[in-house]
Amino acid sequence: MKKECIAMLLAGGQGSRLYVLTGAMAKPAVPFGGKYRIIDFPLSNCSNSGIDTVGVLTQYRPLELNSYIGSGQPWDLDSSTGGVHILPPYMGSQGGTWYKGTANAIYQNIGFIDLYDPDYVVILSGDHIYKMDYSKMVARHKEAGAACTISVMEVPWAEASRFGIMNVDEQDMITEFEEKPKEPKSNLASMGIYVFTWQKLRQYLTDDEANVDSENDFGKNIIPTMLARGERMAAYRFHGYWKDVGTLESLWDANMDMLSPTSGLDLRDETWPIYARSLNAPPTFVGHNARMSHCAINRGSEIQGTAENSVLSPRVVVGEGARVSYSVVLPGTVVEPGAVVEYAILGEGCRIGRDCHVGGTPESVADGAAWGLTVLGPGCQVEPGRQIAPGTMLNSSGEEVSK
Repeated sequence: MKKECIAMLLAGGQGSRLYVLTGAMAKPAVPFGGKYRIIDFPLSNCSNSGIDTVGVLTQYRPLELNSYIGSGQPWDLDSSTGGVHILPPYMGSQGGTWYKGTANAIYQNIGFIDLYDPDYVVILSGDHIYKMDYSKMVARHKEAGAACTISVMEVPWAEASRFGIMNVDEQDMITEFEEKPKEPKSNLASMGIYVFTWQKLRQYLTDDEANVDSENDFGKNIIPTMLARGERMAAYRFHGYWKDVGTLESLWDANMDMLSPTSGLDLRDETWPIYARSLNAPPTFVGHNARMSHCAINRGSEIQGTAENSVLSPRVVVGEGARVSYSVVLPGTVVEPGAVVEYAILGEGCRIGRDCHVGGTPESVADGAAWGLTVLGPGCQVEPGRQIAPGTMLNSSGEEVSK
């Protein structure tokens, strides 16, 4: 069972900033890019990086996520000598609690990690869209002789105060960590992706758990403590596409980035495929009067109207004379004839009635009025002819809720 490196994937987040989209599922299970779910990205990265043992730590509404991951076969993570393992909080002989923080979540699974006696552990988040070769990060960790290596990327200086910022020396060894500094000294932001030497991390997790004042968090507790004790800590610079899709706007942005050939998010790259569980659905049907431009359209969909600059998930229907533009439409949604959907995210299984108008362009909003994405929760039924203003959010019952 000895493994040089295993991964622990933190996938228990409630995703409260995705509001109605995560009312019934964990954030990593949210559909993305038509055929994927958010968790497909770190799982595929593990598979492509040669990491064949992954612990997925779940907590908030895990049913859909657990069902989706299954045995791990779509990501080639169904090995009998490793594979993917779902790790929810559990009650042991000494009692048990929900995961209190990111560090506590790993602490509660020390027994699982010890089964594989790894030299290194990669800690990942389940809510980022990116492609990364973790083996290169592990190689950097070894070369630096580090106890911890943190993946970082340069962000615009104007945004640096929103992130945990790493200050480094000439060898890119970390000298200081600042959590959301008002006046940052660098623009190297932590991506929340870590490589640890396991025996070092094991001791720090144990010490942290014994500290009643700790928040049991990697960014707030483990990393600062390791720095304070003089551990060797390396930065690993990442230069590819990466986005934290923890907000409605960032989720919409990432979907639009997938449509852009210059964004850096290339999901057609056969050298680094993103795997997903396939849906059994018939081919897409395109009607005589359909018009489509710059869209991602998935199997089982029926397009009779117009779709432009949008991402349409499986089994989406766009009726005769309907138009969907600059929108992300999740699986099973029906846009009935004559309806218009603009700058919106429509949850799974929504139905937009005939001649409705959902959302609008920034230019369509009166001077001084607020504008934003229009978001409908899963299963929302919009009666025919209803006008839903830009920036409105409806829950699954069709009631307006505040963001």
